[in-house]
Amino acid sequence: MTDLPRPDRFSLAPGYEISRVLRGNWQLAGGHGAVDRAEAVEDMIAFADAGITTFDCADIYTGVEELIGQFRAQYLNRRGAEALAEVRVHTKCVPDLAKLATLTRDQLQETIDRSRARLGVERLDLVQFHWWDYSAGDWLQAARWLEEFRIEGRIQFVSGTNFDTDHVAAMLAAGVPIRTMQVQYSLLDRRPEKRMADLAAEAGVNFLCYGTVAGGFLSDRWLGVADPGAEMENRSLIKYKLIIDDLGGWDLFQALLGTLRGIADAHGSDIATVASAAMLSRPQVAGVIVGARNRAHLASNLAISALRLSDRDLAQIDAVLAQGHTLEGDVYTLERDRTGRHGAIMKYNLNKEEA
Repeated sequence: MTDLPRPDRFSLAPGYEISRVLRGNWQLAGGHGAVDRAEAVEDMIAFADAGITTFDCADIYTGVEELIGQFRAQYLNRRGAEALAEVRVHTKCVPDLAKLATLTRDQLQETIDRSRARLGVERLDLVQFHWWDYSAGDWLQAARWLEEFRIEGRIQFVSGTNFDTDHVAAMLAAGVPIRTMQVQYSLLDRRPEKRMADLAAEAGVNFLCYGTVAGGFLSDRWLGVADPGAEMENRSLIKYKLIIDDLGGWDLFQALLGTLRGIADAHGSDIATVASAAMLSRPQVAGVIVGARNRAHLASNLAISALRLSDRDLAQIDAVLAQGHTLEGDVYTLERDRTGRHGAIMKYNLNKEEA
């Protein structure tokens, strides 16, 4: 299938290892096109066999938790319990914006228990908690409830996604042992380096990064292409184009792509692989989450961990980025302003209540 080595692994805790390249599965959710469920399971088996054994999903990715549950059952039947023990599934708990003000412990437990049932597990490996609006409801109490569920054995690790530094610090101070924080973190968006990286190092929290190729912008496809303006084919591209504009505009972006292309040439690689591999060198980064609709992307995903960038490579990248602006705010601050350019394109009520 491929002669690339198995991805590096990272120990998040004693006895709990993940592959440093995680398979993102949002592209299998409703709204991204028809999915052949049997073929999707075969794709997941191929990824696990190749060493990408950590899968990222969410309660709001319609149908994906059930699909991964089917994969786990098939993998157990074909490869056995020892192989399945290496598979980790990281899901999310994302209460709808409209329900935050009235969320109860029982409702949150129902969400967790629904994920357990969909995935076919007694205990969820790692749950990444998200809260759309800090001013709505009691986000810290919800975090404490998740810690209670961990103590009860429903969850192995409580984690978060898209919280800013102050709110991560508050959860830690409240006795919620956040294990990881999933953040948008790329060469274009380095907001986690402002403050959160220092807190994470002090508290032993690791980053799981999404957006490392900026929805596809950090790829050879866009090298030498004229600025498309606001004409984008999907919300993901609109989202990352705003980041490009805020960083310094299209000319700076093209300079970055040119530098990445030169580094890729020296390694026999491509821009997207270099962009993701560069993030694995950043402090506190445990892994990068790369979306893959099918196994056609397997070889390119494996190449990320196999690529070893030199200090000179990374210095070249940093020299270009030093010409850009610092993005406003902390982690996910721009996106939380629902009236702003970044927040206005988001969707906030994404749960489907089917059992």
